[in-house]
Amino acid sequence: MTGASGDIIGHKMRTQVDIPEDHLAALNAMAKAKEVSRAELVREAISEFVKLHDRPRTGEGIARSAGAWGNDFEDGLAYQLRLRAEWDDR
Repeated sequence: MTGASGDIIGHKMRTQVDIPEDHLAALNAMAKAKEVSRAELVREAISEFVKLHDRPRTGEGIARSAGAWGNDFEDGLAYQLRLRAEWDDR
């Protein structure tokens, strides 16, 4: 099975990453404290990064919500004026 980018879903990839010494020291300390491997911490960090940044862009969200009012089209200003007119009747 492949994802949108053509990558095989569920496939793991090995890679090398240069990590500054201060980050590596912090990563080592966290791994020791949590009793997990550095690799596990890196996988967690990547997962969180993807979740944070893999959200619909504003335009995409708007496009997906289009039609929420059904087929009734009313200009936004006209809608506001109509609602406010109800207040005048009170």
